[in-house]
Amino acid sequence: DSNIVERAIRPQAIVRKNSLFAGNAGGGRTWATLSTLIQSAKMNEVDPLAWLTQTLERIAAGWPSSEIDALMPWNFKK
Repeated sequence: DSNIVERAIRPQAIVRKNSLFAGNAGGGRTWATLSTLIQSAKMNEVDPLAWLTQTLERIAAGWPSSEIDALMPWNFKK
């Protein structure tokens, strides 16, 4: 039975589907990207605002692309 998994990914899938109606292709891609990031943080029990703030600050400060995995929500230090 996969109901638990289906319920867990439903919000992410619905938002992605709704992004098809964002007005244009670029807006839809941006919406889908942001909603995926937010849902990934929620699924990892991380505050999306705190994680995104820290991640964007680090990228702006010149975070090395070779260490991008350290910025993922599952590696976020609370």
